Amino acid sequence: MKLPYSEGTVFLVPLRNGGWARGVVARASPEGKCLFGCFFGPRLPSPAAATLEGLDPERAVLRVIFGDLGLINGEWPILGTIPAWERSQWPMPDFVRRDPLGKRKPVLVRYSDTDPLRVEAEYPIEDDSALTPDSAYGYGAVEITLTKLLG
Repeated sequence: MKLPYSEGTVFLVPLRNGGWARGVVARASPEGKCLFGCFFGPRLPSPAAATLEGLDPERAVLRVIFGDLGLINGEWPILGTIPAWERSQWPMPDFVRRDPLGKRKPVLVRYSDTDPLRVEAEYPIEDDSALTPDSAYGYGAVEITLTKLLG
């Protein structure tokens, strides 16, 4: 099956209490299913209000690894592709895995730049304050999280 997205694809995510957010596929696993993406506010009132403008990974409200089911089943409409897409401008960030009991040092998790399913390195670190928690979101979790973030 041909996937409806590739790196640089811009899409809409429906928010649970109305409105839409934009997302960008920044990395895709070779066989699909697992993506890394950046998600953006502000909340949009309708798909017609969405553009490809103003998308910068530094301004993302959420940067996560997530499943592609919302794109596959059509619940997340595709807007288009970022003009002159350059993957180097959308780097794969480092993540952190924290011990929920706080007894062990946080662990930096670095994924492959070409496959968000493949871990390339893991090692303990002292300061994890600037890192995103290492977690994979289902498409529903992305919708719920964006709904909370965008009010």
